[in-house]
Amino acid sequence: MIVTLEDFISEFTKIKEMGWIQTHRSGPTGIGKTLEDLLEIPENNLDQPDFGDYELKSCRVNSQSMLTMFTRAPQPAKSNTYLREKYGYSSSAYDNDEKVLHSTLSADRFTPVADTGNMLKIHCKPNGIYIESQNAIENVFWSREALKNCFEKKYKNKFVYAKALTRGIGSNEEFHFIEAYEVSGFDYDAFISLLEIGKIYVDLRIGQYHNGKNKGKTHDHGTGFRIREIDQPLLFKKQNRIV
Repeated sequence: MIVTLEDFISEFTKIKEMGWIQTHRSGPTGIGKTLEDLLEIPENNLDQPDFGDYELKSCRVNSQSMLTMFTRAPQPAKSNTYLREKYGYSSSAYDNDEKVLHSTLSADRFTPVADTGNMLKIHCKPNGIYIESQNAIENVFWSREALKNCFEKKYKNKFVYAKALTRGIGSNEEFHFIEAYEVSGFDYDAFISLLEIGKIYVDLRIGQYHNGKNKGKTHDHGTGFRIREIDQPLLFKKQNRIV
């Protein structure tokens, strides 16, 4: 059982020298399950360290999989309703003319919103990030402090990121764990830089209630901030390769 970072380094080095290892579980979570088993770390879904002060994360070197870092509604209040009514579109999922707005935005390009003729993107400013249309920068935003708080709440522990080469698929997938990094400290400037070059995406998921007293009113399914799992370590100030 590993307790300290030094324990992890020692055991991960041995795993690296083992070469190709068959997955212990098929599917996206197979890499994490396999590494935890090899390190004798009990599987858990709790928001707590896996060993010592560290939470263990693992990813495939060639992975294009996206993960949601956190969700956060924009400011000010009722911004989602404003966006839905101005830029949304009717959906066959509902029996009324009320609009929905589902769109994945980035800061490096405008994204067409369905067939509405509207286009939206993220606009970065020093005090936060804003929604921009082809005509104007809207007063719909996420403040620097709000984004920082969301990230630090979700990623309050220190992390070790392990990377592996992969081959095969499903239950025949194999991993070769090749390197590991110690990361910590949210870097807001890096967050903005990754937004600006299109490595972080903002998922608008604004619908409406199907029934009940709120039928037809705005239903925020959670505006998600997403990144490819392989790029996630770039969000941290400290990135120290340990193996």
